[in-house]
Amino acid sequence: MKFLVVDDEKDVEMLFRQKLRKEIRSGAIELVFAFSGQEALEILESTQPPEVMYIFSDINMPGMSGLQLLEKVKTLFPQIQVSMISAYGDSDNHNKAMSSGAKEFFTKPIDFDSLKSEVEQILKEQA
Repeated sequence: MKFLVVDDEKDVEMLFRQKLRKEIRSGAIELVFAFSGQEALEILESTQPPEVMYIFSDINMPGMSGLQLLEKVKTLFPQIQVSMISAYGDSDNHNKAMSSGAKEFFTKPIDFDSLKSEVEQILKEQA
């Protein structure tokens, strides 16, 4: 299953690859990275239907914010589930994300045990 991680901080790629190493190595998931909301949309639009089944997106990014990306994904690709990640656990962002269709809301630093539980749940739903 292909997961898309969207974050303008490039060091996030190494962190996700390291923390989800077992799931990647077993072939359960494949991680794809985009460093902007626009790049994420280009990846999603590059195959019909999109190969990506799940998105983890940062909220605060230059250009298109994660919340704007969430709204576009939910309009264009309603079958793709999206979880939001924010350095700020404020209720405003949380409420906007959840009311816009986010499946989950994580705060940085990411609790990878919770994230792995989310990944396992998604894999079970797709099985």
